[in-house]
Parts: sequence; structure tokens; C-alpha cells
Amino acid sequence: MRTAAFHNLGCKVNAYETEAMQQLLEAAGYQIVPFQEKADVYLINTCSVTNIADRKSRQMLHRAKKQNPEAVVVAAGCYVQAASEELKKDLSVDIIIGNNKKQELASILEDYFREKERQGGHAFVIDIGATHEYEELKISRIADHTRAFLKVQDGCNQFCSYCIIPYTRGRVRSRRPEDVVEEVEKLAAAGYREVVLTGIHLSSYGVDFPKEEPENLLGLIKRIHGIEGICRIRLGSLEPRIITEEFVRELRALPKVCPHFHLSLQSGCDETLRRMNRHYTTEDYAARCQILREYYDDPAITTDVIVGFPGETEEEFAKTRTFLEQIGFYEMHIFKYSRRAGTRADRMPDQVPEQVKHARSETLLALEKQMSEAYRRRCLGKAQTVLLEEEAVVDGRPCMVGFTPAYVKAALPCGEGTPGKNELVTGVPEALLDGELLMFP
Repeated sequence: MRTAAFHNLGCKVNAYETEAMQQLLEAAGYQIVPFQEKADVYLINTCSVTNIADRKSRQMLHRAKKQNPEAVVVAAGCYVQAASEELKKDLSVDIIIGNNKKQELASILEDYFREKERQGGHAFVIDIGATHEYEELKISRIADHTRAFLKVQDGCNQFCSYCIIPYTRGRVRSRRPEDVVEEVEKLAAAGYREVVLTGIHLSSYGVDFPKEEPENLLGLIKRIHGIEGICRIRLGSLEPRIITEEFVRELRALPKVCPHFHLSLQSGCDETLRRMNRHYTTEDYAARCQILREYYDDPAITTDVIVGFPGETEEEFAKTRTFLEQIGFYEMHIFKYSRRAGTRADRMPDQVPEQVKHARSETLLALEKQMSEAYRRRCLGKAQTVLLEEEAVVDGRPCMVGFTPAYVKAALPCGEGTPGKNELVTGVPEALLDGELLMFP
């Protein structure tokens, strides 16, 4: 029996695909071992969102070959799409597999091992920008038995000036709703109670379907909502413009949908947004947040922010900080702008020095901590339903820990009759530990 080890880099979509490829090899008879152990096959699902991600991808590929020089090292994913010619020359890499070819992993390895003489590496990379086919990868289980991340869409048509993803992932491709429903039904039967819908540009789900077969994200959510056993539906990152009154009104009528909305922002300054080629203004964005708050009682609104984008002045950064305070997010992911070769932003003048990026990042991280704690404190004294996930020792006491629908972490001290993993419990938290964890009495 051959052994295989996997290492994932990048986003939740990559994580889903890595799990799916691992299950493909298990079905083909491979034994999966930890990446740090000696294996016959090492597969690195690479990322290429920044130059740093490219470097990490190369480092992991070289590390794998160093661990076992006789092993077959497979590079898969986005960095392969961005740098296939470079990887073909890399002596540490035996096989390169681009996006939309991952489902063929088992047969690619079978063919490779069947050859008696290896004459150089093997490349399986398509013109990702020319394909309209969604690659059907599936999972039947994941390590977390309460929440399942589910990829339903691939590709992006937005072409933000800082982003390489449309070139590594291609145009928008949506998974057939019947296939999504089938997988969710199997996950529900296996005991999963929450699904998280993910994609490269989730809001674009369905835009590539034929006009005679209309379907959109809302329609898909409604289908999943009807599946018995699933009690929570959580949405991945959304484009702000999908948040219309009609969309939110329909969502509000679906009680399984969590009131947790990640609306990508990137900047709170209109001038910066224009240079980023984002397709909304701060006024548009604020209006979408207001719609959510009209239909939900204090929804958890989270976001991404890039600091130090080319040309960002102190005045522009100040506008962003003021706007973030105005919206009052539950959580923010703060990123320092990282140059990416092949994007328009990489060629822009007025690149911001690293020390300035760092200072701005620290300022927003402090603001994020303040706003996040304020949101959690508003949860105190209000009934909260928690999906329990694991046992943990909290403040010296054994507890069951899980998350509320708003994705606030909460702990329930263990005692006689305490519900176990994968159970729902409702109670009123009375304390906040370390500004982050809701504590039930």
C-alpha cells in the first residue's frame, strides 16, 4: 500500500479541494499519513494570492522532496496555474496539476507509477481562462463533525487591480444545484448539522447557468434549507452588491440561515476603492449594512480590509478608519497590501513603504479588537443557541465549547446532564472571558 501526505495552503476553497483529493486517494487504496512523515507521494495544494504565497508554495514543495528524495512530489492548484513553466524546470517537483484537473489525481498517479522510465515531470495544466466546466470534487466527511465547508462555485469575473485570482481560477463556474443538494444530504446523514457555503466569488453563483435553467445563490440556499438534519446554513464571503432588500427579506424567512454576513470591503475610502477596481462606493456599502440591520437584530457583519494599497495617503487611511468606526463591524481581517506580479496594482506608482503599512495595520487591529469585544458584550444577558463542538478547559474548568449563529465562541461548564458534541443548547451567557469568550453560568 502506497502512502500519501497532503499540505494545504490558502483559502477555504483550497482546504475543501485538498480534503476531496485526499478522499480520492483513500478510495484508490492509499494510506494517508501526516505531512511531516515519510511518504511515497506528497501533494501540496498551492496558493498564489500574493508573492509571499508563491514563495511558501515553493518552500513546501522543496521541503517535501528533502523529506524523501524518492517520493513523488505533486504541485497542485493556483501557483501551478500562475507559474507552470517555472515549475516544469523545478527538480523538486515531479507532477504539476492545475485547477480543474484535481479530480484526475488518482489516475494521473496511476499512470505515473506505471511508467518504467520517467523522462522529466508530468504536467496537467489547462488554459483555465477558457474553460466553462465546473470541476466536480466531493467530500463525504471532514475532521470537524459539526460543520462542513462546501464548495459550490469557482472562478471570478471581477478583476480587482490587486488580485491574480481571475487568472489562476478562471471565469465564474457554478456547481449544479442537484449535486450540491446530493452532497449536503449525505453530509446530513453522516451527522453534520451546519454547512458553510464557499466559493471564489460566492455571490456570482448561477450567473453562468443557461437562461433556460435559471438558478442563483438564494435559490440554492432555499434548496439546502429544506434538507432534514441541517440546522444551520452559514454563508462565506459575499459581494456587498448582493445585499438587496429583496435578497435579505427572503433570507430572513429562512430560519436556518445564520445572521453572520462577511461583506468584503477592502477600503473605506472611495478614491482607494476606485484604484482597486472595486465596483461600489462607501455609500453603497453602508446602505447594504443598513438593510441587514433592518431585517436582523444586531447581525454579525464581518469584513476584510487592505492597508497600504498603492497611493493610499494618510488622508485616505483616515477616511477608512472613520468608515470602519461608522459601520461597527463584529470582526475585521486586516491585511497589509502585498504586491503580486501580474496585477495592475503591482505596476502602480506610489507604493507604500512597509513601515507605514505596519503602523496602519496595527492601528486597525486595535480598532478591530475594540469593536469585536463591544459586539460580544452586547450578547451578554440575551438568549444564545450554541452548537457544541469540543471539550476544553476554560478558566480552569472543563467545558463544552461551540459557536452561536453569529459565530461568537461560547463555553458551557460541564456538569451532570451537559449536552455533548454536535448538540444544540440554549442559554443566557453572563460573562465575557478575555474579551472574547461568552461564558454560560
